[in-house]
Amino acid sequence: MKPEFDPKELKTLSDILALVLEEQPGQAATALEALRTRARRNAITGGALKNLFVAIAPNPPPKAAPRARASRATGAAGGADMQAARTRISQLTADVNKLDLDLRGASARIEALRSELHQTRKARAEAQQALLAAEGRTPKRLLLLLSALGGLVIGVAVTSTVTLIGHGERQPTDNSIYLHTEGDGSGR
Repeated sequence: MKPEFDPKELKTLSDILALVLEEQPGQAATALEALRTRARRNAITGGALKNLFVAIAPNPPPKAAPRARASRATGAAGGADMQAARTRISQLTADVNKLDLDLRGASARIEALRSELHQTRKARAEAQQALLAAEGRTPKRLLLLLSALGGLVIGVAVTSTVTLIGHGERQPTDNSIYLHTEGDGSGR
């Protein structure tokens, strides 16, 4: 029982393996990842892949027959298909170009938003620093105000005490003598 190999799969596999052996590390890594993905999708193990190479080595599969190209003589049906394919290709090309422009516009908007976000973060940091500085000065002002108020209260208390002690037991001056003056006629 000789297994039939799909020529397209063998071509794809050979292309991938050729890329793996390339000197450019980026292409080789991408090709290896594609090979792993394809093997997982088709449930192929490493041993099965090895057996495939062993089976192909002694008797490679025959080349696939080339597809017949549509000649110009095929008539209106071939021409209509060809025109429909060209129309579809031009439509897809226009769609790709439009999507490319949209992508570029979106990338520019993203970059502008990133710049705005950076400026906003910078302004926020500056505002926070100013707020912290203002909060740092508030206790100093409050402490200064309370100290001045306390000093004023202590000053008034000391002054009152000194005044009371200084006058001690002195009699208040009799000011009534200044109210009645006699004889000068000035009316005082």
